[in-house]
Amino acid sequence: MLGKTANGLYWMFRHLERAENTSRLIDTGQRIALTRSSAAEDEWSSILDTAGVRRGFDEKHDGVVSKETAIDWMLRDPDNPSSVLSSICTARHNARLVRTALTHEVWEAMNGCFMAAKEILARKVGERDLPDVLGRLRQRAALVRGATHGTMLRNDIYDFARIGTFLERADNTGRILDVKYYVLLPSAFEVGSSLDNVQWETILRSVSGRGGYRMVHGQQIRPRNIAQFLILDKRMPRSLNFSCCKLRDNLAYLAHDYGDTPPSHALADTLTNQLASHDVDAIFDKGLHEYIQNVLGSLSEIGRQIEIDYRFYE
Repeated sequence: MLGKTANGLYWMFRHLERAENTSRLIDTGQRIALTRSSAAEDEWSSILDTAGVRRGFDEKHDGVVSKETAIDWMLRDPDNPSSVLSSICTARHNARLVRTALTHEVWEAMNGCFMAAKEILARKVGERDLPDVLGRLRQRAALVRGATHGTMLRNDIYDFARIGTFLERADNTGRILDVKYYVLLPSAFEVGSSLDNVQWETILRSVSGRGGYRMVHGQQIRPRNIAQFLILDKRMPRSLNFSCCKLRDNLAYLAHDYGDTPPSHALADTLTNQLASHDVDAIFDKGLHEYIQNVLGSLSEIGRQIEIDYRFYE
């Protein structure tokens, strides 16, 4: 496969996943903000930092943060290349570049997602409408994934799509966990309180994990159990471990098809083995924030190496 085609597939699905997960991050911030009595600027400054879009926001808004401006920046501002709308537009642009590599159903789903997002986000979204808008955007992204799973041949085209998806998903799950534990908890005195438990349950809701968690761990909300579920559980499709295993597996399929194992594969193996070798108590003893930051750094390194290994810009 040409590097430019691999690049288009990889980034199409990375941006589609980013759009969905940015909407989840907004939902997380909105729900957690309802549990706190401090100024709204604190929560949304934290969300902007965690999403990695604070610098651009400050340049446009002179560092003045409000809930309305933060949500609009992350949801639909064209000056933010990682906003939900910008991500969907970029995903569709990449889909056009690799149109011949996609099935008709995938293209139609992607185009429908783009048109729906343009309509839904044509104007600022009010607080009352926000949950419905975020849900509709996630449903549109899910339709593209469903068409991909249901109609795409399992070859290198599919592998690059999956690699982009799961690299982005792992990154965003890590960021959502970091929002809770490092940024949004008011103080160490709140750990183990009812507020702490409500916020942890909000994290589960933001990754559609509440039902799965209850099947595995029952009704009681325990931070360590939630962290174990979202970091280490291989059955949870948005956990770090699940996402990294899928990333490693699809890189392995490429190695088999191409008869070559470039450096990115070793990096993915190392990260997956690290996840498998830790238990949740060791993670908490080390520090959840520090652990998540290390994982995010490894994912970034893998992403850069994949672009080099498969000559994305040649």
